[in-house]
Amino acid sequence: MELLRKTRSVCPVCLQNVPAELRRTAEGRVLLQKSCPEHGAFSCAVWQGKADFGAWSAGSAPLPAGAGETCPAGCGLCPQHETDTCCVVLEVTRRCNLRCRYCFADGGAQTPDVPLETLKAAAADIAARCGGPLLQLSGGEPTLRDDLPELVRAAKAAGCSYVQLNTNGLRLAREPAYAAALAEAGLDIVFLQFDGTKNEIYQALRGAALLEEKLEAIRVCAALGLGVTLVPTVVRGVNDDDLGALVDLAKSLLPGVRGIHFQPVSFFGRFPAGAENSERYTLDALMWDLSRQAGIPMEAFLPSRCDHPLCGFHAAFLLEADGSLQPLSGGARAPGRCSARENREYVARRWRGGPATSPPEEGTSDFDRFLYRVRHESLTLSSMAFQDAENLNIERLHRCSLHVYDAGRLKPFCAHYLSPISQAE
Repeated sequence: MELLRKTRSVCPVCLQNVPAELRRTAEGRVLLQKSCPEHGAFSCAVWQGKADFGAWSAGSAPLPAGAGETCPAGCGLCPQHETDTCCVVLEVTRRCNLRCRYCFADGGAQTPDVPLETLKAAAADIAARCGGPLLQLSGGEPTLRDDLPELVRAAKAAGCSYVQLNTNGLRLAREPAYAAALAEAGLDIVFLQFDGTKNEIYQALRGAALLEEKLEAIRVCAALGLGVTLVPTVVRGVNDDDLGALVDLAKSLLPGVRGIHFQPVSFFGRFPAGAENSERYTLDALMWDLSRQAGIPMEAFLPSRCDHPLCGFHAAFLLEADGSLQPLSGGARAPGRCSARENREYVARRWRGGPATSPPEEGTSDFDRFLYRVRHESLTLSSMAFQDAENLNIERLHRCSLHVYDAGRLKPFCAHYLSPISQAE
């Protein structure tokens, strides 16, 4: 096999930092290979050869000699970290009203919530240290807190540019007044767990038939001007054949739904024992399946210029009268890297809601018509391919701009939630 580059990773059993290599097979698959002195050798597919790996990852520099040798043990942002903070995750509860088969946060613990005043202080600290980031309120299930609107209001007052709610949406659907309180407090974005268009998918992943309640949550948010981004966890053999139907549903729900943020399943936190051996779903396989099922050209998908290119993709489209999606990017890959601030503003433009406006009147300029269409008839598809103990590439970790606030420290998302494969249920 061809050696592409050397990097560092961790043993998936003991999490000890170890050397690793990216190697390409004759078929174009890329494997992350590593060996632990105590637990032996490991190999994990990180690319299936559905797109050109070299072209996709062009411009990503390898780890400098001697870098990454202590990551991620005791991780917090250090001088070796290459990217500023774009978004910060703040966990507001461990409680949850579901017991999902897959949960990166292993939510559901019935532990006392962090006091509201402590969370307000955390939001103020985040705003001061990170230059007005996008704050993601997460859990557990954040809406189990009755005081969440007060936290949203405090975070905006402290200087967080945007506030996003990561939620399963059940309380929003069942209690529209609670959703209205969040909107009035200044909530900008609803990141809605939404795995597909069939109840069988929710039964398999979430343990209940939730589709109608999910759709009701979208209706409630749309009426309040809250932008909704659908967030499916994509699991091979469960919903990887439903991607085109999900895109069609999102198109029908514009402009209440602003986009879909696909998350190929990662194996940290809670997941079925042994699932990582059969359900590994790579970023290029996701793009390939989306292209085939939704009729989207592969050239429309562009890698991140803020995080590492292997961390995700983005693509923006206009909905045409015939129901097709016209790429706004034109397949043009912008040169260089963008800052965390630029990335945050791009995300906010694509995902935020707002009051509905009337279609342009006759005689309106073409530019104003285009702006209306971008606001009301556009859809963003994006993805974040989180890393776990099997596929962790510390080269990628050094470029992470999604950070978790943990007792006064900022930690890369995949470092914070990293757990040994042996901890699976």
